[in-house]
Amino acid sequence: MITPQEIKDLIEAGLPDARARVSGDGHHFEAIVVSPAFQGKTRIQQHQLVYAALGDRMREQIHALSLKTDLP
Repeated sequence: MITPQEIKDLIEAGLPDARARVSGDGHHFEAIVVSPAFQGKTRIQQHQLVYAALGDRMREQIHALSLKTDLP
């Protein structure tokens, strides 16, 4: 089972200079991600960057992720 800390680490490793706060119960998670990489991107594109950082875990280990993205 994946933990909120593991998700945080994956996001921050996949999006350099990002800061993430993640909470959850092992199946359902909520993440707030702040990154300069979101500059000039639509909200959908921002979310896609986060999903890309999580890779296959989005299909295999993370069943629900509520995501909020913002610029620093």
